Amino acid sequence: MEDVIAPMGTTRRRWRIAGAGLLAAGWMAAAALPPPAAAAEPRSFPSPELADRYRGLVEEIRCLVCQNQSIADSNADLARDLRSKVDGMLREGRSDEEILAYMVARYGNFVRYRPPFDAATVLLWCGPFALALAALAGLLVRVRRRAPAGERLTEEDRRRLARLLEPGRGPGPAD
Repeated sequence: MEDVIAPMGTTRRRWRIAGAGLLAAGWMAAAALPPPAAAAEPRSFPSPELADRYRGLVEEIRCLVCQNQSIADSNADLARDLRSKVDGMLREGRSDEEILAYMVARYGNFVRYRPPFDAATVLLWCGPFALALAALAGLLVRVRRRAPAGERLTEEDRRRLARLLEPGRGPGPAD
């Protein structure tokens, strides 16, 4: 029995060491992340409304270098340039729609975190739902086509089973 228990303890110890290593690697990776760019680049605006519009726009525009961050969170040079462009356009008196239209005209709908629903983006908006429905349909088809849990016993199988289950009788060479 001890030769069975010892390897199980070794496996658990290995899993614990591997888990601790992954946890430590995660902590180190999180500690190495740079601070958000907005905190490192303070801007002053003549009115709180303009500052709110700026924050909303830089959160709405995707960093084309990082692709999974807004230009507010990115430290890439392009993100800094785009933040400056948004700042300048706001100070010129342009509306949010004009600024977003300029960015889309220059970089495409990909620059927006929430692209508009149109013919070019219908797959982007409806694709996840279509995939989920297809997976559900496939699962239902598979469950319905599944073979029955057990096959019916023939009369011969029932007689043989009854003989085997008789008290004092067990499987023998003839069975």
